[in-house]
Amino acid sequence: MPAELTHRRRLLVLAICCMSLLIVSLDNTVLNVALPAMREEFDAGVSGMQWAIDAYTLVLASLLMLAGSTADRIGRRKVFRAGLILFTLGSVLCSLAPGLEALVAFRMVQAVGGSMLNPVAMSIITNTFTEPRERARAIGVWGGVVGISMAAGPLVGGVLVDSVGWRSIFWVNLPVGLAALVLTMRYVPESRAPHPRRPDPVGQLLVIALLGAVTYAIIEAPTAGWTSPLILAFAGAALLALIGLLAYEPRRAEPLIDLRFFKSAPFSGATVIAVCAFAALGGFLFLSTLYLQDVRGLDALHAGLWMLPMAAMTLVCAPLSGRLVGSRGPRPSLLVAGVAMTASGVLFAAFEAENSGGTRFLGYVLFGLGFGFVNAPITDTAVAGMPRAQAGVAAAVASTSRQIGQTLGVAVIGAVLASGATSAAYATGFTEAARPAWWIIAGCGSAVLLTGALTGAAGPVPKGAGGPVPKGAGEGRMTGGRK
Repeated sequence: MPAELTHRRRLLVLAICCMSLLIVSLDNTVLNVALPAMREEFDAGVSGMQWAIDAYTLVLASLLMLAGSTADRIGRRKVFRAGLILFTLGSVLCSLAPGLEALVAFRMVQAVGGSMLNPVAMSIITNTFTEPRERARAIGVWGGVVGISMAAGPLVGGVLVDSVGWRSIFWVNLPVGLAALVLTMRYVPESRAPHPRRPDPVGQLLVIALLGAVTYAIIEAPTAGWTSPLILAFAGAALLALIGLLAYEPRRAEPLIDLRFFKSAPFSGATVIAVCAFAALGGFLFLSTLYLQDVRGLDALHAGLWMLPMAAMTLVCAPLSGRLVGSRGPRPSLLVAGVAMTASGVLFAAFEAENSGGTRFLGYVLFGLGFGFVNAPITDTAVAGMPRAQAGVAAAVASTSRQIGQTLGVAVIGAVLASGATSAAYATGFTEAARPAWWIIAGCGSAVLLTGALTGAAGPVPKGAGGPVPKGAGEGRMTGGRK
């Protein structure tokens, strides 16, 4: 049981789980810095770079719910271990990709492994840190790892791209992944939910169809045309998949997505905030990387250095947010996050912050501050009202919302950019074409602010949601490993 673990052992489990988050988060931040070099080698356009990012986040978002419920059913350590192996293997394949199509395919392999890491790790943390304040602080440390990855990613990526080449960015995952695998087998106890959910293959296929069709339509529309038969067909497929989900899932006793959870205002608010915050993050990183290297002409390392203020603020503010959530609830953190992210977007959209070093620096600091405060309240609100027996499902909902947001952020921002800047005048038209995109990011920050003000308080999940939970289901069974 979780109570049998010593404080030192619990901290070790937290550290091992954070290692998985580090390689998954580091992979995204490193990749953003390498986008211009990859585009040059593969002779790809904006949409090609969007797919290099979204192929990963799309598959990740589609499979997170399945991975969370599967881990609750067959064992969290077992699924976590399989995810580490698959993610590390996918990283090796990405470093060997002969072309853009192969890279996109290997990124999908990475994503299958990644889907078994973050939600399952969060489920392990939730079952290890059972006291609410201690759990909130652990989640704050978890969020701080995102800051570490954001700080290290651009710098490590810049050094590797400029000195060895973009393929080397995937090598970083190997030592961390292998170390995490060895430590997991030795120290992480096995745990399962007493009443895990049954598989929902129809719901899973509908989720994949919905997310895949929406993402394809948004990314390819600037090239194919928004009213082309192909884009309209994918938009129609997404609509049908959404209707199918809304009609099919409520009829199952244990659905993949329990729509009754969304009757809770705090839970629904956390989902909306996660989508908006990570859409802003995906769009911010995508725009900043291309602007600094393609318009300013900076190399990968110096572009990474410009990202450092944002990353440093995220690193500092995430643990502070975790403590604030533990003592005063999620609303204060969400209000700070919303104000800061909105102000950052407005600086770039209305005051052309990118044209001045000082205002650009301020814009990056504000965004990092806002993003640092938003992560802990999302996760805490998502899992606080759930029984720990369904911790994998709860964590997967929060993680899925994040990945959907990042996928849509890159897709929408990239589509806006591609529509406004032609390939013939890409660099010169970039700044003007990016103006609507910055307003979208500011709008996402405003949505975080408004939703946090209205729903940012912990509340119970409606009665009956999550399926039947028998006596004793408040705790997952934990076995194995050293005490």
